[in-house]
Amino acid sequence: MSETTHDGRLAVSDRPSPDDGISAAELAAKYGLSVSGARPGLAEYVRQMWGRRHFILAFSQAKLTAQYSQAKLGQLWQVATPLLNALVYFLIFGLILEADRGMSREVYIPFLVTGVFVFTFTQSSVMAGVRAISGNLGLVRALHFPRASLPISFALQQLQQLLFSMIVMFAVAIGFGSYPSLSWLLILPALALQFCFNTGLALVFARMGAKTPDLAQLMPFVMRTWMYASGVMFSIPVMLADHPQWISDVLQWNPAAIYMDLMRFALIDGYGRENLPPHVWAVAGGWAVLVALGGFVYFWKAEERYGRG
Repeated sequence: MSETTHDGRLAVSDRPSPDDGISAAELAAKYGLSVSGARPGLAEYVRQMWGRRHFILAFSQAKLTAQYSQAKLGQLWQVATPLLNALVYFLIFGLILEADRGMSREVYIPFLVTGVFVFTFTQSSVMAGVRAISGNLGLVRALHFPRASLPISFALQQLQQLLFSMIVMFAVAIGFGSYPSLSWLLILPALALQFCFNTGLALVFARMGAKTPDLAQLMPFVMRTWMYASGVMFSIPVMLADHPQWISDVLQWNPAAIYMDLMRFALIDGYGRENLPPHVWAVAGGWAVLVALGGFVYFWKAEERYGRG
């Protein structure tokens, strides 16, 4: 538009924009714009995760290799750490406190070692999950990828570490008279269910840890309490025989105890079905599905907030 001024010169004014008066949302829709880092739909998110499967595996292997790279014994600490823990617990609980009541020494030592190794798998997955986002902010802010890749990678790293450590677990079982049999095949489904459960927990705590980094300082106390309540060092039914039955049931049905009992039942000849709670496989599957799916959805809902602020 133009108009003539009082001195005869032609003044040109800005033409009104065709976008004047349009809201930001309408403007974005008009020009096909989208929010940077916006959360995709759940199905699309799963598809993106599948597309990053090679990254997830490679990242977990790199973290596993680097974990003890500065130690002289290197990867041997993957086995030595839980084995030393089992030795300490045996000295305190097995010899001094006599927590092996109801079990022979040939059963109790594999019982204890299996419990320590299996619980450490869950404990390490949770602790790694807490720091999955807050401890990798540089990567989260620099690259665009499904953030769930990180806690899943850390859970996979802990699974690989357990598989390496199970060589010692097998050796201890055989050394105390539990030789390989068909029941050892049950280790595979038990381990798969526990991995699903651990991955779901890692996703839950990854979201919580991203918002509250101080959670990493609190979790060791929570995990230690969970360990003592899960029968790592003692048989829950035997130790609580003088207490109300419901207390023993609640502790036996907690997922950490469930997965330890399944591994013990599969591995140790003297640890029979009578030591397992009713419907143990159904309960183990229920915990795995509930926590894995629930944790994935819970993490996905905050996808666009990770690494912000």
